[in-house]
Amino acid sequence: MTHNPRPLALLTGASSGIGAELARLFARDRFDLILSARRQNALEALAADLRAKYFIEVTVLSADLSRAESVDALARSVLALNRPLDALVNNAGYGVFGEFKDTSLDAELSMMNLNMAAPVMLTKRLLPCLLARGGKVLNIASTAAFQPGPYMAVYYASKAFLLSWSEALAEELRATKVTVTAVCPGPVASGFQQRAAMQDSALVKDKRLPSAASVAKKSYQALNADRRVYIPGLINWLMAQSIRFTPRRLVTRLVRILSRPTAT
Repeated sequence: MTHNPRPLALLTGASSGIGAELARLFARDRFDLILSARRQNALEALAADLRAKYFIEVTVLSADLSRAESVDALARSVLALNRPLDALVNNAGYGVFGEFKDTSLDAELSMMNLNMAAPVMLTKRLLPCLLARGGKVLNIASTAAFQPGPYMAVYYASKAFLLSWSEALAEELRATKVTVTAVCPGPVASGFQQRAAMQDSALVKDKRLPSAASVAKKSYQALNADRRVYIPGLINWLMAQSIRFTPRRLVTRLVRILSRPTAT
């Protein structure tokens, strides 16, 4: 294997939002980086900034990870570096807002591939590299993982999958030096709302949302503390706990009210 004294981290969805802010935190701690997302120009700009500021190696591998062949190509490119992997951040993901009867099937299926299949495929392919160094896996889930979500039914279900899989994998790897952390933030000020076309959802419209930088910082701390599940924000944590004691039908109805489209 190629010898390099610096640790190495792969981050997906790194062109903006939480992913870009996490990249800055890893770079600050002198990690070499592999950055992946769809937007090549945004990745290159971030990479140039991090190289200049922290004197690290940054590899840009743009990819649409909703496509299985792109996930496979990314994994092969990482393996070709012939280096142990110290951190894998599965951050890429998006949502689709609207009633299920009206949303695009292609958009829902692509979302399922990106939110669920891509993290599983990447982790499966790269786990030997993580085991070689005792690395860490960070999966960005959501508070959506804790309950059904009318108006974003498939998105909520995809995050429930990601959380369940993360916890199970963490237990399987307990006897190794590899840790798995699932972070479950609530809505964050980022480009997520625009891509999901949910700007008019009562869940986010006219709301003051936490910044991507603040959520990334807390997520990074949770990863380094080897937390299995971390929910940023006291209100988010309390709501996630209260769901355990509330009838699911009532929870689903409340989520529908909280997420409903507002009049424009």
